[in-house]
Order: sequence, then C-alpha cells, then structure tokens
Amino acid sequence: MTAQRIQGYPVLIIGAGRGGSALLEMFMEESLAKVIAIADKNPEAAGLQLAKKYGVPTYTNPVEAIQACKDYTDCIIYNLSHDDAMAVEVAKVFGDKRMASGPEVMLFWQMVTNLKQIKGELEKSQNQLQSIIHNAMDGIITINDSGEIQGFNPAAEQIFGYPKHEVLGRNLNMLMPEPVRSEHDGYLKHYLQTGQTRILGVRGREVTAIRKNGEQFPMELSASEMMLGGLRYFVGIVRDITERKQAEEKIAHLAHYDYLTGLPNRALFMEGVEHSMHLAKRNNYKVAIMFLDLDGFKKVNDTLGHDAGDLLLKGVAKRLKEIIRASDTVARVGGDEFIFVLNEIGSDENAALMANKIINALSAPFELKGQQCHVGGSIGISLYPDDSVDTEAIIKQADEAMYLAKQSGKNTHKFYRDVLRGRAGK
Repeated sequence: MTAQRIQGYPVLIIGAGRGGSALLEMFMEESLAKVIAIADKNPEAAGLQLAKKYGVPTYTNPVEAIQACKDYTDCIIYNLSHDDAMAVEVAKVFGDKRMASGPEVMLFWQMVTNLKQIKGELEKSQNQLQSIIHNAMDGIITINDSGEIQGFNPAAEQIFGYPKHEVLGRNLNMLMPEPVRSEHDGYLKHYLQTGQTRILGVRGREVTAIRKNGEQFPMELSASEMMLGGLRYFVGIVRDITERKQAEEKIAHLAHYDYLTGLPNRALFMEGVEHSMHLAKRNNYKVAIMFLDLDGFKKVNDTLGHDAGDLLLKGVAKRLKEIIRASDTVARVGGDEFIFVLNEIGSDENAALMANKIINALSAPFELKGQQCHVGGSIGISLYPDDSVDTEAIIKQADEAMYLAKQSGKNTHKFYRDVLRGRAGK
C-alpha cells in the first residue's frame, strides 16, 4: 500500500449535519488541514451539499469513506455521527489509530469556534483602527527606536508631499530642517539612554518641518511612546498649522497696524515713542514728534466719496513712508491724522526741514478716479527732552502745535515753543 501525500493533514469527517458542516467550513479556511472526504447516511445533509461546492468527495456510506481514505496513513477522523460502531470500522482500516468523536469533537469545535470569533473580533478591531488611521485628518507617523519610519498615513503623505513608499524605512530626520535634522538622532539616543525627553507626552508642541519640495512650514506635534511585541515604537500625530499661524499673524497685524494704509496704529506708535525716548535719554540725543493733519481732505471725501478718500489716504501713506528714514516711524492715528517720531534729529532746524519736505511731497497732485486732487498738510512739532519727557504730554504738545499751524494759514509747520510764545503774548 502506497501512502498518499498531500499538503496539510488529511481529514475525514463522518457526520455531515450542522456540526460536520461547520467543521468542514472551518477546515477549508485552514492550510494545515486537507479534507479528503465527508460522509453521512443522509444524502441531503448540509455538509454534503457544502462539500460538493468545495469539490470535496462525499459518501452516503461512512464505511466506504473510511475505506477510500486507507491510503492516507496519517489521516485524522472526526466522528460527529453519534454512531459508536464507526470506531470499530476505523480500527479495521487504521489499526489502533484513535478517532476523535462525541465530546472530543464538540470540545475541539467549540474551542476552534471561540478562537475564530476572537480572531474575527481582533481583525475587526484592527480594520477599524487602520480605517481610522487611514482616514484621519491629522498625519500619523510611527518610527522604531532607530528613528526609522514604520508608518505614514495618507494625511502625512499630503502634509509632507511624500508618497508612503518613499519614506518607509528612512530616518525621520528627513522631515526636519537643519539644525534639528542633524541633532535628531542624538536626541533619540539620549532619551533611550537616560529617559529624559522634551517632546514625548507634550501635546501640541510647535515645531518647524520641511516638505519634499524643500518648503519649511509650522507644524503641531504630539508624540508618545508604545511597546508592541516587545519592541519600542514612537507615534507622532502631526498637523500643518500654516493657515492658523497666518491667521494669528493677521490678527496680530490688525491689532497693531492700520487696516487701510498698513502703517502702525496709535497703540504700536506709543510703544515706539516710549522706546525712542528711552534710547534718547541713554544716548543723550533729541527726538522730534510731528503731528500731521491733512488740509483739504474733507473736500475730497465730500465731492468724490469715501472710496476716493481711502485711495487718497493710501497715496499719502505711500509718500510719507518714502520720505522718512528707516530709523524713523510714521503712523496713522485718526481719519486724516498722521504722527511721526524722528530719532536722533540733531537740531531743531532738521525737524523743520523734515516738516517742509513732507509738505512739499504732499503738494504734488494725487490721481483719484480719473481726477487730480490736491491736499496740503499742517504739522506740529514737539521735542524730547526740550518740551517734555512724558510720552502722552509730548504727543499732546505736537497736537497743539499742529492746530496753531492750521490757524496760521495751513500748509505750514509750527513748534510747540510757538504755542508757548503765543500764550505768553496774550
């Protein structure tokens, strides 16, 4: 007799009812077993019908099935027929070979069923987790303790511009700009040796990352550590915060700059004046504060409309920025009011020369809505430390001098000392 060889342990199932059918289905999913036949006296048994679909030989005479399997010397027989006589028939063919039957098969089937259920639940959980990772809006990156990328979800691909296959197995530092890139492996080694870290467990840490195209961008990182199968991994959840940072910068800009002209507003200007006066005191030099009010602006607004008025203010701001030095500041503090701080002005005459320069720059016509418009400027000047050493007071003095300039015929400048002389003359 020549023993038959097949892949997997040969299995014969006797009894093709509900239990035999379930056992057949289970074995058909396993590569370790090969069902070579199934038998049941009832030709309509569910297991026989299922076996025909799988192409497994079927028998309605269990003895014939046992005989048919005699060449498989290592055959395992499962008896679910509740017929104890089958043990005698098996012994005739296979000698003292044991046959699983009754409670043994039931226990085995229940154990396997439970394992399959657990396996199914684990697969379901794993599929759910993979689905969450795959569809997460945040990038999820996994690295091993050598810093090599092990996981890179679609959101990470979109954030960094790398397809997954281009980063797997490569060092995480490829996503970092210098000098962090060169320092990263040292940080990781230091943590593995000492347990000291600045990143793990910190939620929402802001860092700078780099895309495939070389573009650097702000990123929010939350990193944690995990052990899996005795191996250490690090998981990073990353989020591109470019839009958020731009919004924050825009809000900060609006808080300190005039929305129309882009010049500093009064709040930022006041900070600048205080700083300028502090430097002037330490270095023993003069600072001039100039207050400018446009002459003829209301007429433009009334005749051509507010849109034209806005265009005029933008044009004025452009000319003023082109005139002043880089070390000086001009701000818009009201409708048509502008204020300057001129650092290290030297003599009073220099302040007067700058005022005349501004007035001359404003004298050229402005093109608004196809029409040429003309405005002038009345300027008041106060000096630190000659007139005051107080921020609010020195700005108020420049404002008073500006009103004197308007009263003196407009399109001119006056010093605060001129205000004091006028008062003394009264």
